Amino acid sequence: MCTAIACRTKDSYFGRNLDLEYSYEETVTVTPRKFPFCFRKGDRLRSHYAIIGMAYVKEDYPLYYDAANEKGLAMAGLNFPGNAVYQPEKEGFDNIAPFELIPWILGQCENITEAKKLLKRLNPVKIHFSEELPLSPLHWMLSDKTGSLVIEPATEGLRIYENPAELLTNNPPFEYQMLHLSDYMNLSNQPIENRLEQCISKSGENSACKDEAAGSELLSKYSRGMGAIGLPGDLSSASRFVKAAFTKLYSVSGTSETESVHQFFHILSSVEQQRGCVEMGKNLYEITIYSSCCNLDKGIYYYRTYENSRIIGVDMQKENLEGTRLICYSLLKDTGFPIQNS
Repeated sequence: MCTAIACRTKDSYFGRNLDLEYSYEETVTVTPRKFPFCFRKGDRLRSHYAIIGMAYVKEDYPLYYDAANEKGLAMAGLNFPGNAVYQPEKEGFDNIAPFELIPWILGQCENITEAKKLLKRLNPVKIHFSEELPLSPLHWMLSDKTGSLVIEPATEGLRIYENPAELLTNNPPFEYQMLHLSDYMNLSNQPIENRLEQCISKSGENSACKDEAAGSELLSKYSRGMGAIGLPGDLSSASRFVKAAFTKLYSVSGTSETESVHQFFHILSSVEQQRGCVEMGKNLYEITIYSSCCNLDKGIYYYRTYENSRIIGVDMQKENLEGTRLICYSLLKDTGFPIQNS
C-alpha cells in the first residue's frame, strides 16, 4: 500500500511512499523530450515534455510509479484493489492502458487545467503490459503548483475529484476517505482542553468528585501532544490517510530547499511501514521500499530507500533533455554507517 502527498513552501513538492513486499529493481528514470512513447491503442507521441520519476524499465519502456514533468505537473499511481475497473475500448475516446497513463498525461499537459481537458476523453482500457506483467488496479493523484486531483476508474467510468487534502492512500475510494476524515475534526496540535471537568463544575456541587483539600484539578494534562489523542496509528490505508492529513496540515517548514525536503520526508515517515508489521505470507512483509520528493519548480527528484535513509537527488535539468534514450539511475541502497570520530 502507498501514500502520496503534495506540499508547498517557497517551491512546490510532490512525492510518495511505495509500500510493497517486493521490489522490481526500479530506477530514477529521466525520459527526454524525443523519446518515442508508443501507446497500444493511441497515436505515437514522438515529442513531449521531459519527465523524471521512479520507474521499472521493461523492454525499454518506463513503467512509472510516480513522476513529474519539466513544467511542474506530477502524478503517482497507487494500488486500488477491488475498486479499480478498466473498460473495453470505446469509440470517440482516448483508449489508454493504465501503465501508459502517467506518460500520456505528463507528456502532453503543462498543468492541471490542461490535464482536465485531456481527462474528459480518457478511457482506461484493460490491456496488460505482458503476460508476465498483468495490470495493477490503480487510482492516481495528479498535482501541480496550484492544487491536486484524484482520478479513479470505476464501473460507471472515470471519477475525477478535487483533492483539497492533497494526499492519497489506497482503499476505500477517495470520496469515503474525505468523509472518514470528518470523524477526526476535533484533533489539534494544541494542548488538550479539559472539557470534562468544566462539565462537572457546571453540573452542581459534587463534592464527592472533587479534591477540595488539595484544591487541584481532578484531571491533569500529563503529557504533551494530548490534543492528538485518537489519531490513528495503525497501517491500514484509511488510517494512514488520516495520519498523513494531520501531520501535513500541522507541518511547519522553513522555505529553503534543505528545510523543505527534510520536512517533506518527515511527513512521509509518519506513515512508513517497517518490515515485520504487515505480513503477506511466505516470509514476505510489506515495507516502504522507497520514499520520494520532487521539487516541481526545479525538476529535482529526491529519494531514500528502506536500506538507506540518506536523501539522494537526481537533477533532470543536468541531463540532455533533447535526447531520444532513457536515462536511468539505480537506487543507492546500503551505504553503511560512517563513524564520525574514526
